[in-house]
Amino acid sequence: MDILKRNNVKVTGEGDKVLLFAHGFGCNQNMWSQVAPAFLEGYRVVLFDYVGSGASSVMDFDHRRYSTLNGYARDVLDVCEALDLTSGVTFVGHSVSCSIGMLASIARPGLFERLIMVGPSPCFVNHLPDYVGGFERTDLDGLLALMDQNYIGWANYLTPVISGESNGGPVASELADSFCSTDPIMARIFAEATFYADNRADLQYVDCPSLILQHRHDALAPVEVGEYLHSHLRNSTLQVLDVVGHCSHMSHPQLVIDAMRNYLPA
Repeated sequence: MDILKRNNVKVTGEGDKVLLFAHGFGCNQNMWSQVAPAFLEGYRVVLFDYVGSGASSVMDFDHRRYSTLNGYARDVLDVCEALDLTSGVTFVGHSVSCSIGMLASIARPGLFERLIMVGPSPCFVNHLPDYVGGFERTDLDGLLALMDQNYIGWANYLTPVISGESNGGPVASELADSFCSTDPIMARIFAEATFYADNRADLQYVDCPSLILQHRHDALAPVEVGEYLHSHLRNSTLQVLDVVGHCSHMSHPQLVIDAMRNYLPA
């Protein structure tokens, strides 16, 4: 199987160190278009699409594999293996990809040098009083039910929530285009894997250092989530970005670039 074609892998830049960018649910590698180019000098920059997203090979989508985040973590490991990457990789993930990257780092110790997490959440469901995830289980049940009943209506409802701006705004529009170009069945499977995942118990097994980029006003991942991650991830650094929405790499790319540059070795 040609993994590079399956996952629409693009490699640019030069350097001994590798930055591997991973997109969130309903998105694709193009969401990193304002951040990734800033690192072409000094890094090999790797972009890809999860199977079922973007310009990946949808013929390779397996319902059973991609019904859990472990299936997407296997995509990450497959891409690294296809590129002969065995160490020195910095994984840069958005949203659910932060959990996917953590799972991949646990499965393949030594592969990742560090994790950079943009808007991470190990669990979107509230487990009060110990954990604030942002949603009640019934909220997510209703969201997925709307997805089943009216996919376009679901996309139009969710994009302003995720982007932090009204429909028609640049980030909301790009998200809506991405959602609406994704196969609804595959999107539904990824959505359930994303919103019902609970990876809190996995945090103790993450060994590599991590940078947590939390958004100050994020309907999907409140500040408490970033604080929880920081307290449960060894060698983690928490930085709260003064951003409204869940997609600072799209809405405020320079903030993300600056935070990454400050964190990465000179």
